[in-house]
Order: sequence, then structure tokens, then C-alpha cells
Amino acid sequence: MKLVPIAALLAVALASPAALAQKKYDPGATDKVIKIGNTNPYSGPASAYGTIGKSIGAYWKMVNEKGGINGRMIEWVSYDDGYSPPKTVEMARKLVEQDQVLFLFQTLGTPPNTAIHKYMNSKKVPHAFVATGATKWNDPRGFPWTMGWQPNYQTEGRIYAEHILKNNPKAKIGILYQNDDYGKDYLKGFKDGLGAKANMIVKEVSYEVADPTVDSQIVQLQASGADTFFNITTPKFAAQAIRKAYDTGWKPTHYINNVSASIGSVLKPAGLEKSTGLISTQYLKDPLDEQWKDDASVKEWRAFMGKYYPEGNLADASNMYGYTVAKTMHQVLTQAGDNLTRANVMKQAASLKGWRAETMLPGIRITTDAGDFAPIESEQLIRFDGQQWKRFGPIIGK
Repeated sequence: MKLVPIAALLAVALASPAALAQKKYDPGATDKVIKIGNTNPYSGPASAYGTIGKSIGAYWKMVNEKGGINGRMIEWVSYDDGYSPPKTVEMARKLVEQDQVLFLFQTLGTPPNTAIHKYMNSKKVPHAFVATGATKWNDPRGFPWTMGWQPNYQTEGRIYAEHILKNNPKAKIGILYQNDDYGKDYLKGFKDGLGAKANMIVKEVSYEVADPTVDSQIVQLQASGADTFFNITTPKFAAQAIRKAYDTGWKPTHYINNVSASIGSVLKPAGLEKSTGLISTQYLKDPLDEQWKDDASVKEWRAFMGKYYPEGNLADASNMYGYTVAKTMHQVLTQAGDNLTRANVMKQAASLKGWRAETMLPGIRITTDAGDFAPIESEQLIRFDGQQWKRFGPIIGK
């Protein structure tokens, strides 16, 4: 009979389950590093959104200075795709096949993400919390590796339609929309919300992202006799539309989609006086709102901006957005622990049960599961008073 040394028996007996558990890694993760990939329009027609990538990068810098996540440093690899889908394809392939990131996070724009949707799922690489509210990102059965984050465009479109039906049932509606999946998704939700009253729409005009201005489209909408305007545009064109409508003397009730409701990147360039009365939606705290002046989470965000992104604009809502979505991914990676496989990243992203960052509006939480890839499904209407957005009405949604 062979005797087993007592020391060996003691070592096995005293070893904790955690010590015995094996760490699991896919490409992009090690004992020391988690490599995250991203594409953002740092140039081109949607470059106003480039600050999102910069604020997320600043967030990871802060996290690394504080010791990382579960002891691992975050390596943020972010490329400029100029909001050009072919460029996004090129950059996504580079991130996955050459840089070998663990996953892509917050790739921005509906057309760019559409261009890499099938590729990311065929590669089984997480395409996590994409920076677009298109409804199609919530398709866990068809595309189990892609997940949205912000409220979806169709839901938001229905909110505006319902507000119009309630407050101005005889409205004559004019619509300007970007001629791609992003614009059409908002348009569908809005028309669905109007239902049998869709004939209230008297004029629809579109624009292309390569267009220099939308001035001619605004002139067409004014000439249609519309007294209500749904403005489905990205920041550059949103500012142009607000300014042109005002300068031509057209004063409709003006609804602007949430993705272009930033005071810093849209309303100030358009002119605050020209933006007075705009209606939109909100799901994050607005640091310019006096209500949050002494709020701990907003103070924390201001301190973060001052230290890690001092050149960032405090009036740009995209910087609060970038910070908050990064906090969400921070939570996912914390939950993942030492199991840093791509499958577990998606599993943890789909296991957020009523979680919230404190920078979200009160009453708004993130909930996901294996059958629900729509993290945020609530918003509140807001109106611009010439200086800041003012919330009104209840939280709408789940």
C-alpha cells in the first residue's frame, strides 16, 4: 500500500473552492489585462458623437488607476470609422482578428453596426451594448452575440406620437429623417404610435448623411403647412434644422429625438433662444439641471470629468452617456470574475436584474435576461426652457 504524504493531504483539504477553480480566458483576456475594442466616429458627419469614445476611454483610465477590475487593467482599443459602414467592417475585422480583443463595446451608429452585425455573430464575439437604439439589437435568438443598451428608437417614437395625440389631436405633422435604418426605425415607431391617425402626417422628407445641409428640407416642411415637427436627425443636422426652422419664421411644436438632445453639441450651436420649447426624452440625469446640483452621482461625474477628461464639454449629454454605459460594462466584467470567456461576458450582460447606475434618472433601471436584450426600456419627456431641459410627466415604459 502506497502512503500519501500528510502535507499533500492537508494541502488538498485546506484549498478553498476559489483556489481550486480554474480561470478561464478567451483571446483578449489574461491574468493582467482585459482588451476591449470599439469603433467611433471621431471624424465625419457624426463626429459630435466622438466624445462618447473619449469619455469611455477616460473612464477606463480612472478604473485602471484604481486597480482595474478584479485586478486586471483595461486596454481600450478605439478606432475612427468616420460613421462609414465599410470602414466599420474594416476596423471590426482588425479588432477581432489582429488585435484579438475579448469583445467589442459601444460601437456607434445604426448603419455601422448593421454592417458588422452578422460578422460579429458568426465569429461569436460579443457585440456588447452597441451605441444605437435600433430595435433589432434585441434579438437574442437570431443574434445572440449582439445587445443594445439605450431605449430603442421605436419605443421613443411611440412616446412622441402618443403625446401629440393627447395634446394636439388635430396636428399637421412634418417629419425630417435620416435615410437609413436609424431614421426609419424612429419613423416606424412614430407611425405605429399614431396608428389610424397616421394621416396627420402631411409631409415626410429625408436626407443623406453625405448632404451638406438640410436647409431645403426644412423649407419644404414649412411650405407643407405642418404645425408639428418630428426631427429625426444626428447632431450636425439637428442643429441645422433647429436654426433653419427658426430663421425662416416656422414655429411648429418641435420634437427632437433623444440622440440629438444635447445642449452642448446641438442646442448651443443652433442657438439656445432658437431651441426654446423643444420636446425630447431623457433617461440619464442632466448635469445642467439645477435639481441635480448637489446630487452625489453628478458631483462624482463632474470630478471624473475634471480629472480624466478635462477637455470634455460638461454641457454635452454624450459625456454623461459614455460614463454611464461604461459603468454598466464595469458591472458586467465585475460579475464575470475570473471566467473571462466571450460566452460568459454575454451571459453576465444578460444577467442584470434591476441594476442601475446612480447617474440614471430615479425609477429607471437595467434588466436583462436570456430572452431580453433591451437593457433600458423607460424614458421621461423633457422640454427646453431656453437654458436647460425640464422634465415633465411620468416615467414612461417598463
